[in-house]
Amino acid sequence: MARESEPLENLKRYRKSGLEQFIKYVRELPIYSPTKIFQKLEEGGYRGQIEARRAVALGAYRHVRRIRRLYLDGLKREQVMPKSNFLLIGPTGSGKTHLIELLFKNILQLPTAIVDITTYSETGYVGQDPSTIITRLLHAAEDNPLIASIGILCLDEFDKIASGQNNAIFAGAGTTKDVTGMGVQRELLKMLEAGDVVVPLELTHSTYGDHVVMSTADIGFIACGAFSGFSQVAERRGVDRIGFGRKRKTRTSSDAIAVSFSHEEVDSVANFQAYGFLPELMARFTRVVPFEALDAGTLKDILRSNVIDRLVREFEDEGFQLVVSEAALDLIVHESVRRETGARGLGAILTRHLESAAFEAFAEQQGGQVRLDVEADELKVIVA
Repeated sequence: MARESEPLENLKRYRKSGLEQFIKYVRELPIYSPTKIFQKLEEGGYRGQIEARRAVALGAYRHVRRIRRLYLDGLKREQVMPKSNFLLIGPTGSGKTHLIELLFKNILQLPTAIVDITTYSETGYVGQDPSTIITRLLHAAEDNPLIASIGILCLDEFDKIASGQNNAIFAGAGTTKDVTGMGVQRELLKMLEAGDVVVPLELTHSTYGDHVVMSTADIGFIACGAFSGFSQVAERRGVDRIGFGRKRKTRTSSDAIAVSFSHEEVDSVANFQAYGFLPELMARFTRVVPFEALDAGTLKDILRSNVIDRLVREFEDEGFQLVVSEAALDLIVHESVRRETGARGLGAILTRHLESAAFEAFAEQQGGQVRLDVEADELKVIVA
């Protein structure tokens, strides 16, 4: 007789003694005030996004308190606030997914799964079934469905499933099955609310694999996206036409990437509908949090405290002292701002310029100093 799969064995074990373990897990969840969470994010190296950080910190606090009230204090669901789903919208490299991973996975120690939503398609088509999104959360909870049911699911690249970005729109598209983002949006509707979902125990395309029925009533969904072109969609809708003689807001460039969004733009469900989202799906998000494009000062702080520190340790392990001048820091930040890649581009720029030095020096020389400086307005690496 074939041995049962490990996920199925785990599931049977948790069904027998899972409730006691689950209550113990909830009781041991860290309890931090919103201000303490904000402080711990700072201590963890997170920089910038003050307003967005405050909003997400408060949402995280409410999530944990709600779970404890339900499962430790024994309150009925109608006695507690409904769960909150967040949408984080802002330019690439502004710290959206980093905030989620640092806060929920590292600080609050909740099962957290960050999934690229663009790899999913409507059930029955090529691509991953949306129900396996929760499978990833189940795996993050070590196959314990009870613990997974209070975790956090981050839907990254959420803006890419907007149906408006698909030019192949045909008559009756809203009434038939399709492989565009609209099909995935429909599949997400019941998950984001509070429904029972059939969740495969393994990431497979087979419809006959082992599965478990899980409730999404306590899973926190956080969607993230850059939403390129969203401001132009909002402008075309005439969000600023209220009142005679009022001037229309203009952007410096219609194809700019590092664009910050206003609360007026993101609070309008109609703007998201024009962008290509089902209004009923957008209504599932309790809070839409705009992230700003990071300024040069914040980028330099991130570069110095996060990116360079890791490289310094790597070079030290190889017997080298890595020195990066202030002028080099400023030039790297300037290049990242010019490319509109935010914090994500800092490491790429720095690593690219240090590659040759690392390639030649590591394991060939017995220590020394590697200095990154600026000469003739260009970055130059000097190995001594």
